[in-house]
Amino acid sequence: MMMLQDGSTQLLCLTASSGVPLFTRGASKQLPFSVIGSLNGVHMFGDGQGVALTCCETEGGGKVVWRVFHDSVMLIAVTGGGQAGAGSSKEVEVRLQRLLENVWNCMVLVLGQDELANVRNVERLKRDLRSCFSLIDQLLEERQEGILGNLTHCADSLLPPNPTLFQEAVDGFAQAADSEFGCLIVHGRIAAATEKWWRLAPQEVVLLSALVRSLSASGSASCDYPVFLPQGSPTVAHRLLRFQLLPGADVCVLCGPTPSLHKAESGLVVRFWTPLVETLRDCLAVGERCLPGSVSLRPDVLALLLINRETRRSVSCVRTSTNHHPPLPSKARCWELLKLFYIFSTTRYFSQEETLCVSPEERAQRGNTEDFVHGFSHQPLHCYLVTEECKSYGLQTPQHQLFLLIPLSVPTFALRTVATQTLSDIVTATGF
Repeated sequence: MMMLQDGSTQLLCLTASSGVPLFTRGASKQLPFSVIGSLNGVHMFGDGQGVALTCCETEGGGKVVWRVFHDSVMLIAVTGGGQAGAGSSKEVEVRLQRLLENVWNCMVLVLGQDELANVRNVERLKRDLRSCFSLIDQLLEERQEGILGNLTHCADSLLPPNPTLFQEAVDGFAQAADSEFGCLIVHGRIAAATEKWWRLAPQEVVLLSALVRSLSASGSASCDYPVFLPQGSPTVAHRLLRFQLLPGADVCVLCGPTPSLHKAESGLVVRFWTPLVETLRDCLAVGERCLPGSVSLRPDVLALLLINRETRRSVSCVRTSTNHHPPLPSKARCWELLKLFYIFSTTRYFSQEETLCVSPEERAQRGNTEDFVHGFSHQPLHCYLVTEECKSYGLQTPQHQLFLLIPLSVPTFALRTVATQTLSDIVTATGF
């Protein structure tokens, strides 16, 4: 069977009952219709024999992952071989499984579960699904460095230098808009949010942030967008009001019929956010570092991902230097290595809290954890990995998970000290 040869990923969406293609996204070279039919046919044959086919590997190192949602829609992710540094077969499978889960939830976010679970008119559904394409493409391309929530299901966050001011403004703005759900997003990451926003399912927080990034990229200063919450309200739409405060800074609320977009923009935005323009500029200046100036990172920290396990929030950053011997991995490669080490650690050693948000059937279907983990008599708290490019260290506490990339020049025996000090420095300075 001819598959993708360039290491790219292609997403196929079909009706589960008849295999009618609904859309195809990703990869410059589309798979032939005969291949798509074969991928659907082999899954249907297995299902008819009582076999749940979820994943297979091709001779060339490619991977195919299937997932059926609500006995209505089948999603298939196909990736070709030859992608250097993409990780082990298990790591590729985890990323594809997570991709399918995210794509389904973004389809529910935009169209609602009823329209997807009860397909009445295939041609109409094809047209409606076009409104999901920009969001799906964002999930496929992973084009924004530093946005890891699609993988971790933790909200990508930015820790501002003046968090109290922003928290008061977000709370007041949401209350004035007759809402309990408000959020300030800076550089695509959450800088402040109301308590109820954080109580949304982790996947919902991540996908709403992705939707705001997609709407911001369209260039509109404000919008009134209907959304469904995949877990909290999959059949009843809410209004997402989004306003651009400054380039790179957006505020949004989930609300009911009131207020109107014009009233919120002309009255509430001016009232709550005009006094904070200079403070917003200071927050924008934090940039991709995501940490305020009060946090002083050790020079031997190349990249980090810090997850708060209780709030399901994360901060991440990459620091590169051209004057280093041996040469350090590029910025883009560091982000890739950070993702790979996260998958390596969470499928082998550390727990994945996001599995608490799904049913036992879905959890069994994913199978993202290596078999030997179940034989452990304890919960590992530290792990490390040494490769030709860098050293990686993972640290888990009851409240946090920390993943670090560290230059090869740092002695292996010092990695634990680097990790514990980094965690202490960030938490002490920010309370994260």
